[in-house]
Amino acid sequence: MYIPPAFRDDDKESIIATIRAARLATLVTATADGLLATPLPLLFDESDGEHGVIYGHVAKANPQWRTPALGDGLAMFMGPDAYVTPSWYETKRESGKVVPTWNYVAVHAYGPVEFFEDADRLLEVVTRLTNRHEGERALPWAVSDAPPDFIQAQLRGIVGLRMPITRLEGKRKMSQNRNAADRTGVVAGLSESERASDREVAPLIPL
Repeated sequence: MYIPPAFRDDDKESIIATIRAARLATLVTATADGLLATPLPLLFDESDGEHGVIYGHVAKANPQWRTPALGDGLAMFMGPDAYVTPSWYETKRESGKVVPTWNYVAVHAYGPVEFFEDADRLLEVVTRLTNRHEGERALPWAVSDAPPDFIQAQLRGIVGLRMPITRLEGKRKMSQNRNAADRTGVVAGLSESERASDREVAPLIPL
């Protein structure tokens, strides 16, 4: 990922927060047949290894797990993002020398990808992933709510993945390259937007 110095995020806690907040990621592997990519909910376990380990699962019919990867895999996690119009910049009124851009938060995690079919390991991953997303619900659903034979049949249709993270890249592009007046204008514009996602970006811009 191209990261100009102004946008580099080297804060591990910030990077981990972005990974944890991302509800859907993208797993990419390079193969002899070209790039393969799958959108996936992924589970991050920071207690394992130097940078943590990513867990998830893919459909058994998905060719990505059967196709040998060339080198490390890449898991991409996106945080808040928003379009930024030049109309919000003070510089537009001063000189007109401005263009549109996009503000966003992104994390790229790299590491060797291991796929596995062991039923016990699969059940553990599925249970942990389910608990993560059901935990905030008033009446959370649990894997154990379904009949055991049904769950075992479902597990036969998926393949687990484990990716020990060897390298993390964080990028937080939040108008840091603009002057204070321009950033103030962007915050005001995003704060007044009808889009909830725009309003989520506004407080991330440094003033």
